[in-house]
Amino acid sequence: MRAAAPLALLLNGGSSSIRFAVYGPGAAAGSSRCLLRGELSRIGLAGAQLTAQAQAEPPTTCPVAAPGYAAAVQVLLAWLAGQPVLAAVQVVGHRVVHGMEHQAPELVTPALLAELHRISCYDPAHLPGEILLMEACRQQYPHLPQVACFDTAFHHNLPRVAQLLAIPRRFTDQGIRRYGFHGLSFSYLLEELGRVAGPAAAQGRVLLAHLGGGASLAAVRGGRCLDTSMGFTPAGGLVMGTRPGDLDPGVAAYLMQAKNLTARQFNQLINKESGLLGVSETSSDLRDLLARQATDERAAEAVELFCYQARKWMGAFAAVLDGLDTLVFAGGIGEHAAEVRGRICQGLGFLGVALDADRNAAHAAIISSAASRVCVRVMPTDETGMMARLVGQLWATHLSPSTIT
Repeated sequence: MRAAAPLALLLNGGSSSIRFAVYGPGAAAGSSRCLLRGELSRIGLAGAQLTAQAQAEPPTTCPVAAPGYAAAVQVLLAWLAGQPVLAAVQVVGHRVVHGMEHQAPELVTPALLAELHRISCYDPAHLPGEILLMEACRQQYPHLPQVACFDTAFHHNLPRVAQLLAIPRRFTDQGIRRYGFHGLSFSYLLEELGRVAGPAAAQGRVLLAHLGGGASLAAVRGGRCLDTSMGFTPAGGLVMGTRPGDLDPGVAAYLMQAKNLTARQFNQLINKESGLLGVSETSSDLRDLLARQATDERAAEAVELFCYQARKWMGAFAAVLDGLDTLVFAGGIGEHAAEVRGRICQGLGFLGVALDADRNAAHAAIISSAASRVCVRVMPTDETGMMARLVGQLWATHLSPSTIT
């Protein structure tokens, strides 16, 4: 008999936000439904706030003091402790951005935490915060098992040529290669594409664009990821909120030699001070920059750079896929910034991409025109929903009372 889905607290620690949700058993055996969801957003920025919504209730929003990640973790856990549903939670699931070679969800153990501490320099924008969340939950809920869901797992079978970095092989043998990220989002989007458009669409030539504070693309054909824009760390690929995307390595050498930057200072530069924030000198949030672009040349250049780089990468990945059948926009920017979607697609006509301006402005599910050879979709991603499925699968096989007895 299949175990019922657990009541699970799911935590998705991003670089500038922490999304959370509580999922409980659904109507069907093994299924789950969302009981509570929300987000603590704009960590480290002015106007940080916590938004939450329980089932069948309107969302609530309150300002919070979150000048840094540690403060945000404490604020969030204190708020969650006051929610009645938390008393019945059976397991805590975490999104872990960098999982190296891990291919499936795992229990959070002292050994796994030690490994994550060891590789935290691979992803200083996410891993330290995610480790903070795991350790804080262990203190607050010592009786609850915790499960790590790895973003890199979606890309674990990238073709060898897409994994390789052109550096001496001895470093490749030590694990220095391209891994790819946003895997929970991409897994969800591919499953959802199959549900709404049919298996043939999900098995076709699909370009998934997760565009938010962190941004990356995945080129998928036959259900397999063939390439992705992020590489060894989530700092590579597209221009992002505070990360530069792909960067000439000579820039690092120059800044360290001529400007005396240490490795720690360079990490801070490329993870916290670059990207949209670095170019605009005002904000890492594209909403702010869109509002200022008419009067602030720096904001206008940052927006144009973001759109240009995304368009360029999409053209490259269409070559990897040998054409394009479906383009999916997701993430905070991909789902809500119609102007950005329009500006990105404006230069993709040669691939058969044509938008319907009214549908795009309305954030319709399909925003391509009837004449477009490529179906362009806007799909809300749900990383926490994907985590609920993965945690539920591990629960059914390893953690539930029915499997232990």
